[in-house]
Amino acid sequence: MALISELIFYPVKGCAGVSVSEAALTDAGLAHDRTFMVVDEDGFFRSQRTHPRLALVRPAITADGERLTLHAPGTDDLLLHVDADATRRDVRLFGKPYRGADQGQDTAEWLSELLGSPSRLVRVPPDHHRVTDGLTPGTSGYADSTAVSAISRASLDELNRRLDVPLPMSRFRPNIVIDGWERPHEEDRVRRVAAGNAELGYAKIAIRCVVTTVDQDKGVKTGPEPLRTLAAYRRAPGGGVAFGAKFSVLRPGKLTIGDELTVTSWGVPKL
Repeated sequence: MALISELIFYPVKGCAGVSVSEAALTDAGLAHDRTFMVVDEDGFFRSQRTHPRLALVRPAITADGERLTLHAPGTDDLLLHVDADATRRDVRLFGKPYRGADQGQDTAEWLSELLGSPSRLVRVPPDHHRVTDGLTPGTSGYADSTAVSAISRASLDELNRRLDVPLPMSRFRPNIVIDGWERPHEEDRVRRVAAGNAELGYAKIAIRCVVTTVDQDKGVKTGPEPLRTLAAYRRAPGGGVAFGAKFSVLRPGKLTIGDELTVTSWGVPKL
């Protein structure tokens, strides 16, 4: 039996996650997931690839999404009254153009000082329209691609068996952690799965980048792992290394830790 053992959403793309016992699952993923994004002066998104200190920013957001708090060591907390209808900025995410509602100069100054380079915060505007790719198309906010990322505990156990120093699940920043499967990488084979009163459809395997080398508690890069070890047994046919799977939302609903995952369709893994 497969169960949801963790639920995590990331209010600000690239920043720390928020663990919850239950969450609304919207068309764009867990409520408030990647609703905000840090960009440079030209609108290009910032991530831990180039700014690992983003991991130190711990956001908290109210259930209605109207107030956002940003906390980071050595700074005063930033309290922000979210304005979804603020001045629009052109932003770019992996080369694709979108729009963002700029969250003001005070927020920009707080982030710029923390990261050591001019930065601004934008929110997904109400008229945001994005169609994600993969086997099951969907939508998302400012996530890298699809709405939901999932990893099984068995997959991490298999990786850690191969590593000299085991790594926590936080290195991979999933939305859903799955317990109960004995074999690793079963998430690669799932094509449709129900949990609670919601349903997800498989989009693609998750190709991993240098963010997995960032210590999420310290905000610094730590070396070649886990990418070096993953390259030995998890090379993807199209390039890169894969760990975990990405899903689109077929039916919104509510997810709770302990929910059983009922797989209604299986497929052949890509690697």
